[in-house]
Amino acid sequence: MTQRKPLSRFAADTALMTYVALLMAFLYVPIWVLIAFSFSSSRSLTWPIPGFTLDWYRKLFANTDLQAAVVNSFYVATFATILALIVGVAAAMALHRLNFPGKTLFRRLILLPITLPGIVTGISMLNMFRLFGFNPSLETVILGHATALLGVVVTQVFARLQRLPRSLEEASSDLGAPPWKTFLLVTLPNIRSAVIGAGLLSFVLSFDEIPVTFFLTGRDNTLPMYIYSTMRRGVTPEINAVGTLIVLASLVLIILSVLLSRDRSPR
Repeated sequence: MTQRKPLSRFAADTALMTYVALLMAFLYVPIWVLIAFSFSSSRSLTWPIPGFTLDWYRKLFANTDLQAAVVNSFYVATFATILALIVGVAAAMALHRLNFPGKTLFRRLILLPITLPGIVTGISMLNMFRLFGFNPSLETVILGHATALLGVVVTQVFARLQRLPRSLEEASSDLGAPPWKTFLLVTLPNIRSAVIGAGLLSFVLSFDEIPVTFFLTGRDNTLPMYIYSTMRRGVTPEINAVGTLIVLASLVLIILSVLLSRDRSPR
């Protein structure tokens, strides 16, 4: 019995490590393949790569349609994130401070747009915009993305507010500070990391969102829609180069989001 225990534990640890290694390979090997093919000197996806080149990146930066799509994606993601932060922080503050009938239901419903399939959100918002006479455009995409991102902002900011001692705000009020000043000088500095983290994550999610964009966009393409329309003719090295740049940009933003979302205990 004394010998079987270490042996069984070793087998369990080995099986767990093997499972984790296979899972990581399943998740990340395709990304490394994408990056490798973006530097391939051949237009066809052949392995091993015959040679390395930067020509596909040069062609990428000379593509005016792609540049317009990138600008549109930055425009949509930036303003959708700003709108989601404004509404989401206010909603999180209301959930934290106020007690009202249906509060628990409201917390669940505000997560609905991000939990629903994107196609459902896109179709429902398209019907609403048509009902009010709005034509599909980048602005309708912004509203659609902001609606879907509300759950991200509210969840992160509300969680941070729950860990913020009420005594800090009460002390500010006792000293005669008006509510807006208490928010700017006391509350906001303590939830700043959560707000920035939620904003960065929202930007990443909006930048590469397709289902909602597909239904709400007009004649202007965003980058994901441009890639989708291009890939219908087949995967090209330029698409691999675009994907590589998106991976790098998303990785930087996600790392920043994680670092900035680390809560610090208020002093």
